[in-house]
Amino acid sequence: MSTAAVLTATAQTDEFLPFDIRLVPAVVVCWSITAVGILGGPGAAVAATVSTSAVVLLGSLLLRRLARRCAASGPSGAGVATVIALALCFGGAIWLQMCAVADHPVAAAADKRAWITASVRLEEDPRRLTSAGPSMVMTKAELIRVDVGGEALYVGGRVSIIAPESSWSALLPGQQITVRGRLGTPIRPDMTVAVIRLSGPPVTVDEPGTISATAGTFRSNLAAVAQNSMPADRAGLLPGLVVGDVSRLDETVAENFRAAGLTHLTAVSGANFSIVIGAVLLVLRSIGIGPRATVAVAFIVLVAFVIVARPSPSVLRAAVMGSIGLLALVTGRRRQAVPALCGAVLGLLAWWPRLAVDVGFVLSVFATAGLVLVGPIWVDWLRARGWPRGAAEVVAVAAAAHAVTAPVVAAMTGTISVVGIVANVLVAPVVAPITVVGIVTAVIATVSTSLAELTAQLASAPLWWLITVAERAASVPVAGLVVPDGLVGAALAVFGTATLLVALRCRVLRWFGAVMAIAALAMWTAHVLW
Repeated sequence: MSTAAVLTATAQTDEFLPFDIRLVPAVVVCWSITAVGILGGPGAAVAATVSTSAVVLLGSLLLRRLARRCAASGPSGAGVATVIALALCFGGAIWLQMCAVADHPVAAAADKRAWITASVRLEEDPRRLTSAGPSMVMTKAELIRVDVGGEALYVGGRVSIIAPESSWSALLPGQQITVRGRLGTPIRPDMTVAVIRLSGPPVTVDEPGTISATAGTFRSNLAAVAQNSMPADRAGLLPGLVVGDVSRLDETVAENFRAAGLTHLTAVSGANFSIVIGAVLLVLRSIGIGPRATVAVAFIVLVAFVIVARPSPSVLRAAVMGSIGLLALVTGRRRQAVPALCGAVLGLLAWWPRLAVDVGFVLSVFATAGLVLVGPIWVDWLRARGWPRGAAEVVAVAAAAHAVTAPVVAAMTGTISVVGIVANVLVAPVVAPITVVGIVTAVIATVSTSLAELTAQLASAPLWWLITVAERAASVPVAGLVVPDGLVGAALAVFGTATLLVALRCRVLRWFGAVMAIAALAMWTAHVLW
């Protein structure tokens, strides 16, 4: 088909397109500018803003000229102006913020590795570092006051804190503490002004707020019940699957999850929120609650789960992405799902620009896009070939999420998981039951520990299955292919995925692949069970 025919057909059938992608250019432009500004500094932010605005303008003029020749409609002037205006706004904002980071007095002191005393407010739970030597944790905090060289400065700014695990593991987000340590330059460009390295506990620790303390009790109750009612490997995994608490996760289990492409299950993601809200909607609909009351209750549950999982940028991002994914599945309105996703991305980047270089944010956006864009198409494709709806949805969702996130994982880690799709398909049926049972267990634990321990037993067998699948998948000799990291690895992942999709269009190759997959799955499952 000629270019003219394609453009004409697109213009005539725009109202029949399943997706509304008009906001996608704005997301790409604003995200690129923000990421380049964070990675390269104020000068890079200016250069990225000017260059992307010029590309948008020249590209729109070229498309308009091509459209006129083909008697089709090109990009609207208002749309182009909106994209350029957003580019200027995001570029100006990240330029100002990166100038503030570069000129921050603590950043200047970090270059000299100065000693400081600082009052900070913790933003997240301390996370254990996987490094040789004494067990250490890292956390992010917001500066309140800094004493540098005898001078007290009341300045803001984000810092990373590295400290011994023994004296920091019990601290909660929102607590205000005073620390004394040595400054260092940021480990990676994420808008932090410095790293504070400590060798001991905080100098002073304020009591946590009521909400933070309640959430901490909820999380600790779940962990305690799990420890008392099931083996150590399952007990450490349950809090990670439910609320993202991996403080007790066994190192071997964590390594197996990484090799099997299941690491995303041990972090709070959009899937957690989709499962929790979906379960609430199912219960409320089954007892005949009206739509307005259902929305109100679901919103309350969403807010409560955000508080329990910690209202950090990553958790709030997961809440937004999970809500969009669930909305797309519940309503079936594919066309509205893409603008909702784009609007969420723009809003999150405007509020927390540092998400632009956050791997979790990238994976979450790509996975959600795969869910709302690719997933439904693959479900329809499988059902047209005789697959039952349930099986088609499980396979399509797992395959779509893996396909769209594989290039990101390859670029960041230099590996491509070969068994990731199979492992995710095998564990998909047990993830939702584990999450729901975990939430119910934590709620019951607030009134009865013994009853909560009985309830937790319902998740023991599914947890065993999850751990066993991860262990067997990690033991496969070619579980992960090593590729160059960066753009080369991402390109190889895209090429491999595209090659596989093209091969599946051939009936002979499709049948051959299906037979081989069924045979391999049968032998693998038998190996897992025995």
